[in-house]
Amino acid sequence: MPKPRSESGEKNLIRKRLIEARLKKDFSQRDLAAALQCYGLDVDKNVITRIETGKRFVTDIELRALCRVLEVSYEYLIDGEE
Repeated sequence: MPKPRSESGEKNLIRKRLIEARLKKDFSQRDLAAALQCYGLDVDKNVITRIETGKRFVTDIELRALCRVLEVSYEYLIDGEE
């Protein structure tokens, strides 16, 4: 069974808004990875790069941590709704 992908073939829906939210907080990819590690996630800069390029799936646990670190809602990251 094929793995789910977005309409454009990417492995997650959040990549564009993740980049926007990260830059709005003035975080580098390395900064974001370090902040996520404080939530117990095993991520590094390369993981963030793969998410932002649509080459990696995002788990619900990662999504929750991203929302907390970047101070945005699930709705914003997934659908772009403020």
